[in-house]
Amino acid sequence: MRSVLVLTSLSLALAGCAASIGDSCTTNVECSPQGDRICDTAQVGGYCTVQGCGPQSCPDDAVCVRFYPAGFLSTPCDPRREDAVDPALDPTDDCRPDELCLSSGLCALRAQESRFCMKPCEEDGDCRDGYECRRTGTAGAEAVIDPEDPDADAARFCAQK
Repeated sequence: MRSVLVLTSLSLALAGCAASIGDSCTTNVECSPQGDRICDTAQVGGYCTVQGCGPQSCPDDAVCVRFYPAGFLSTPCDPRREDAVDPALDPTDDCRPDELCLSSGLCALRAQESRFCMKPCEEDGDCRDGYECRRTGTAGAEAVIDPEDPDADAARFCAQK
């Protein structure tokens, strides 16, 4: 009976020890013993995150960001006019059908999108060493728009320098 109590206490203690989004890590378990967060080891020092997020699926201390590989963003486009249905906007069609026009004014392949929960910030000092506070709409990062807050079209998040 005593071993059951010890194991239960240990389980409850570990459940409260999940790292925050954006914390450094080397393994998934460091980010979440429950397995609901991963350690992105492609980032310097690791980055605790949730992969495949949606507008309201990140923890309260995080923001969902869509990423497109910056090396493949080359065709210029006008995000206000690309595939516009309003003829008053003089619609353009610079991106291929399998691409979308990012807010940065470059076409990106839809199939290359990946989403991650990121640590929000207001300035570089909010991020850990080796990271900076970056705005969506740059370097292939786009905000995931929350249907309950459609005016929130940009976000700032901690990203590797």
